[in-house]
Amino acid sequence: MTHQTIHPSGWLPAKGYANGILTKNGTLHIGGQIGWDGNKKFVAGGFIEQMKQALRNIAAIVEEAGGKTSDVTRLTWFVTDKSEYLTHQAEVGVAYREVFGKHFPAMSLIIVAGLVEDDAMIEIEATAHID
Repeated sequence: MTHQTIHPSGWLPAKGYANGILTKNGTLHIGGQIGWDGNKKFVAGGFIEQMKQALRNIAAIVEEAGGKTSDVTRLTWFVTDKSEYLTHQAEVGVAYREVFGKHFPAMSLIIVAGLVEDDAMIEIEATAHID
């Protein structure tokens, strides 16, 4: 087998996609995570809480693959409202550090017109390298 599907235990099944794919060389590709929990229920609290949940989801996938958040080497953020992000930039930093600490991988932020799930305000995909 050249790769392994990673899916945190207790999460509802992913339908039509994989949450994570771990290759035999230790590269973990994490599909876009949004602000819902393992039961596919959106968290309350708006943009910051959705962002934090998406990061928690990434952390859960990395941990399920045997890694830790410091193994994440890249994050790509897709945000539906640029002003929402800019208005809450200080809170973004605080919320980010709650989940990832002071680990700052390469990051990109892209403003998009919408996401597949109508209630999603942010989607974050990641790459990690696990020994």
